[in-house]
Amino acid sequence: MPMTALTRGGTEYIPEFLMAIDAEKCIGCGRCYKVCGRDVMGLGGYTEDGALLIPGTEEFEEDEDEIIKRVMVMTNADACIGCGACNRVCPSDCQTHAPLDA
Repeated sequence: MPMTALTRGGTEYIPEFLMAIDAEKCIGCGRCYKVCGRDVMGLGGYTEDGALLIPGTEEFEEDEDEIIKRVMVMTNADACIGCGACNRVCPSDCQTHAPLDA
């Protein structure tokens, strides 16, 4: 059974958490990052040789200038509260959201 939460008014709902970001579809616009108050995502990118660089890592710091395609990446998935704001502003439909099983 999926985990439920309550609205301020006491109505139950099922949070749908960010599970994945499809790098092929992501355009790196950052809209999801701007609406997320939980620092779940960051702007990373792919290098010419296909390496995915994730913000906050040593590789990112060393090779950020080699990024040829910017994409959003999950940097702190455990901080997601399942509000869905990121999904509502995404113009490329690149995110997968799902409820957690309790």
